Amino acid sequence: MGMEDYTKHQQKIIKRYYENIDQISLQRLSELVADLYLAEGVKKREKLWESAVGCMQKLGVPQTRIDHILAQKKPELVANLVKEMMGKE
Repeated sequence: MGMEDYTKHQQKIIKRYYENIDQISLQRLSELVADLYLAEGVKKREKLWESAVGCMQKLGVPQTRIDHILAQKKPELVANLVKEMMGKE
């Protein structure tokens, strides 16, 4: 399905989405930090970590750093990464 199958309005929405994918992924990752802190249950926590890894990969975080964070499984490491990427550190 190519872009020609969408209306002009839909094409603009899709284009803006992909132009802002970094900000969207960073926002999602910051939301996942809170969810990771509050998660109860092993399955829920594992699903959240999988989502966090996906966001980090979309943001271009080096795989070695992702592996380190995943090995530790500490939400504060993800929070520090978010702060760093937002330029607040």
